[in-house]
Amino acid sequence: MPLFNPQTETFAEFDPKTRELLRSVVEFFETKGKRALCRDAHAGVWYDDWMRFLADSRILAYFATPRAHAQGDPDKRWDTAFISKFNEITGFYGSQYWYAWGVSTLGLAVIWQSGNDKAHQRAAEELDRGGIIGFGLSEKEHGADIYATDMLLTPDGSGGFTATGGKYYIGNGNVARIVPVIGRRTDLAGPEAYVWFVADSAHPNYKLVKNVIHGQNFVSAFDLENYPVAADDILHTGRRAFDVALAAVNCGKFNIGMVAIGMVEHCFHETINQASNKILFGHPVTEFGQVRQLLVDNYLRLTAMQLYHARAIDYMRCSTPEDRRFVMFNSIAKMKVTREAERALNELLDVISAKGFEKDSYFTIARATIASMPRLEGTAHVNMALTLKFMPNFLFNPVALPPVPVRRDPGDDESLFRQPGAAGLGKVRFTDWRPAFEEWKHLPNVALFLEQAEKFVQLPVQAPPTEAQLADLDFQLAVGELFTMLPYTQLILEQASLSGTDAGTIDAVFEIFVRDFSGYALSLYSKSSSTAAQQHWSMDVITKPIPDPDRADRIYTEVLSHANTYEMNP
Repeated sequence: MPLFNPQTETFAEFDPKTRELLRSVVEFFETKGKRALCRDAHAGVWYDDWMRFLADSRILAYFATPRAHAQGDPDKRWDTAFISKFNEITGFYGSQYWYAWGVSTLGLAVIWQSGNDKAHQRAAEELDRGGIIGFGLSEKEHGADIYATDMLLTPDGSGGFTATGGKYYIGNGNVARIVPVIGRRTDLAGPEAYVWFVADSAHPNYKLVKNVIHGQNFVSAFDLENYPVAADDILHTGRRAFDVALAAVNCGKFNIGMVAIGMVEHCFHETINQASNKILFGHPVTEFGQVRQLLVDNYLRLTAMQLYHARAIDYMRCSTPEDRRFVMFNSIAKMKVTREAERALNELLDVISAKGFEKDSYFTIARATIASMPRLEGTAHVNMALTLKFMPNFLFNPVALPPVPVRRDPGDDESLFRQPGAAGLGKVRFTDWRPAFEEWKHLPNVALFLEQAEKFVQLPVQAPPTEAQLADLDFQLAVGELFTMLPYTQLILEQASLSGTDAGTIDAVFEIFVRDFSGYALSLYSKSSSTAAQQHWSMDVITKPIPDPDRADRIYTEVLSHANTYEMNP
């Protein structure tokens, strides 16, 4: 898949209106220029120009208003493919710009799941006005622990409440006129006490405390002081309020993988430009062996991230309340893709070196925020633990399910707002992962990886975990690293087949994966609790990938072909 280049990208897979809107995002940033982009990022100024663009273009209204609330506008829908490309573009220019939408995703997901028609109308009108939405879940003392919320709601005797309490780390809390907030009733106990309601940042009883970070995006702390909550402001109550919070995160965290990919793509452009033009000891930096290896490895990692996420879009868009495979693939996009992006950016820093710290480089902006990507909307460890819930059915209980087509049509992904309760994830079923390998298993490194994967399937039988290990999350996470590679590679190969990816590129990608899988096996071996059988299994699975010098030269030439093909407008 090609490295994203805003100057040549046509967005051809989308309909004309979507292409026009995506192109307008590129034009906003290129018109702003790199100097202004870097200046504003370092100064941490609120991006009024970006707010004006969102208002003028109404782009959020076009991709985030379900057709049921679009008042008949044929160009409005909740479109995951459109959203994902927007995420990539905004990540490419600065994740702080994406953040205004990233938080809005969460708040809107809470609203669109509700049965409150007045709230639906308010949200649709706010999007059409160009507004952004908040999401009031976290608190300073409790984080995202809904059970411990100190946002207290006292019944007012008229079907509403007065709300008092504080929220912390709440995006868009400075300007959002619609901020869904979760709290707890004072007259009830247990799950029945939860309430989602809508607050307005312009209300006098809404007290904005501060921005808790230094940055252009506003991550607020705010207090509600005897805030009046009318019956029309209530979105969800009881156990449903808890389930909605998790379902909203399922929608929101899918954003983050494409943001991280966009960040790495821009950094790759800067890195290859700098390295190919810098002469040391009479040679371009790109000719040094370690630089060549870093560039090629991370170009391939980026290719794998792109392939995975492109296919995960299809599963997300084809999901139904009965077919929830997307929840696992979504968690992997959040956990695996973002960590791969963080790794790639850090290794590219070894190539771009001092330039990556200069204040006029995009790299400096990305370097300051890439670490947040695996840690937003649940840490990588949280999402790994979630992924492990699917492992038994994925490995041992495959079923026949409807094929998942490519989805880049202007469809409405409204099923995301009909997700069932949070319980029962262990019952989600999957098809067999092996058919994705059929077209590619003749490639040496794909065949090696397939052997490793089949050995992993035997791990629970040949070297079962002890009772202590089953309760040891650190040990389980080591197993999770190995397991994640199976669905990750499945979707990569599915997308490679759909997109006609070059076989040499795929074998090179799997050369890295064989190496990674061996590294994860060594980590399992090294755990203090690993049994003799587990250590033997680990040693058996560690395998050296098969190099191909000619293929490596071809990919290196492809990497170099991107040098000086894109530089942001100054």
